Amino acid sequence: MSEINLTTAVSDESFSRRVIRDTIRRRGAQFGLCWVVIVAVSGIFAPFLANSHPYWMVVAGEVSSPLIAHLEWADVALLVTFGAAVVVWLLRDCLSGFRAIGIISVVGVIASGISLLTVSPPEAVVFDQYRVGLANGDIESAVFAPVAFSPTDRSRDAPVPLSAPGALHWMGTDADGADVMSRMIHASRIALAIGLVATGIAFVIGVLYGGVMGFFAGWVEILMMRFLEIFESIPQLFLVITVVAFFGRNIYLIMVVIGVTSWPGYARFLRAEFLKLRKQDFVQAAEACGLPLWSILFRHMLPNGVAPLLVAASFGIASAILTEAVLSFLGLGLVDEPSWAAMLNQAVGPGGTFAVWLATYPGLAIFLTVFAYNLIGEALRDAIDPHLEQRPNP
Repeated sequence: MSEINLTTAVSDESFSRRVIRDTIRRRGAQFGLCWVVIVAVSGIFAPFLANSHPYWMVVAGEVSSPLIAHLEWADVALLVTFGAAVVVWLLRDCLSGFRAIGIISVVGVIASGISLLTVSPPEAVVFDQYRVGLANGDIESAVFAPVAFSPTDRSRDAPVPLSAPGALHWMGTDADGADVMSRMIHASRIALAIGLVATGIAFVIGVLYGGVMGFFAGWVEILMMRFLEIFESIPQLFLVITVVAFFGRNIYLIMVVIGVTSWPGYARFLRAEFLKLRKQDFVQAAEACGLPLWSILFRHMLPNGVAPLLVAASFGIASAILTEAVLSFLGLGLVDEPSWAAMLNQAVGPGGTFAVWLATYPGLAIFLTVFAYNLIGEALRDAIDPHLEQRPNP
């Protein structure tokens, strides 16, 4: 009886749940997911982990929260999106994977738009006011974040810029005297955003283009394939450098350019899958029932052909992070924003001095992030493709 129940339970398990289970059970994927979670938590809660503004302070008997008052629109949008993701996770038994991702994406876009219009932190920021206030007694008491320095707080408490790790600055300071640990935490937000947003843009364009190209045969497919090949011939890195040179260093522009130039791979994958699926019985039945084209492509065919795209997306996130790292290392990245590659570029200081901590921590973070996404992609590929699945020995 127990054997029958077990067989029924396994047969009732959906494909997506089986893939997730088989992916998570692999040690490489477990390590990659742990590191990605660390980066995600650091990026989402960065203002609460490293900030010169105290959580709250008491001045003349009045309690205030400078940290909350100085939150930017991106901070609020990330917190709201994270809350939506937690709710969706709690309701995962009631929602499909695509619907859950759609809900989180919609909430993120709405939260970003509302917070962009409503959140307006003070423009003039003086970080030393809290240290001076505590020293002369104007501030009666204050509670700070674990790392009491903002990424743009050029503290002069260190004896010289590029000071080695110590009791005050746990990972040392950079060439401008900013705390390295604070910049490492806030830079994880850039690494997380550049990978997810750029890959998301490329994924959507690739699905739309590849779906239409794979469903239609004849001259439509030929023309679309020729355009795709022309687009693939454009060197991505040189195009990104050219756009940054003409339009300035903007993180959102960099995300869009990387996403717009990365979609041909996804389109090719989906075209190949749709060419196999278009003659299947369920597709022919959907056409015979008179369903609209969008329903056939994206409601019936896409769930059956999206698996290889998810594997490619995990590698695409790593590639987008590396592209942004190259730009920042060349000095073409963000201005006055923490970035792991920009910090790595500062490891060689004036006079040829070499800061080991500035080379070690950012370099290790870039390596682990890219390696983690690659491990997740390989585990996902093995779980999806039964021919590549590597089952552990009993």
